[in-house]
Amino acid sequence: MTEHPPGRPGTCAHRSEGAESMSTVTTTYKVTGMTCGHCEGAVNSEVSGIDGVTEVKAVASTGLVTVTSTRELDDEAVRAAVDEAGYELSGRA
Repeated sequence: MTEHPPGRPGTCAHRSEGAESMSTVTTTYKVTGMTCGHCEGAVNSEVSGIDGVTEVKAVASTGLVTVTSTRELDDEAVRAAVDEAGYELSGRA
């Protein structure tokens, strides 16, 4: 069993340089209309452009988009980015 630092359950011991002081927020959204890898790439690209976003993973087969950011995101900013990519944000999953 892996021991985690107090107050940080589920954190990974592997960190990139400088990541010790950066906390992240991960939010999963439901997006309709994605059907393939091209769709995933379009959503990833647009959502990645939001200030504070550090990682995006869109999965067409589930319609889920997981966004990791340095702070809580404004859902309307995510909605606008998904719309710009040509898809529809249904809300948080």
